[in-house]
Amino acid sequence: MVRALALLLAQLVATPVVSETIETDQRGPVDLATFECRDINRSTMLQRVCYERARQDLVVAINGRYDRYCGVAAETVEGLLGAPSMGQFFNRNISREVAGSRYDCRA
Repeated sequence: MVRALALLLAQLVATPVVSETIETDQRGPVDLATFECRDINRSTMLQRVCYERARQDLVVAINGRYDRYCGVAAETVEGLLGAPSMGQFFNRNISREVAGSRYDCRA
């Protein structure tokens, strides 16, 4: 048993770290290596929220599709994650239909 555990740990240490890159709607690939991601299971709309605080980049998965929003303040992301209805909060505060080009990412 100890030998098997030691072998497993050795394999984990030797396994290269591979960052995850996702495709976003209309904004191309995004490497999530520097993002803090959370899988969401309490929303029927949002499946995943990833945020990079230093650059204020937000990536959300909605209905299996990723989209990126730039210039999103940490307080807004905290409000999203703590909202009773994450979908309603997103639609009222972040969605491009409401925010317009406010959170557009420039190339």
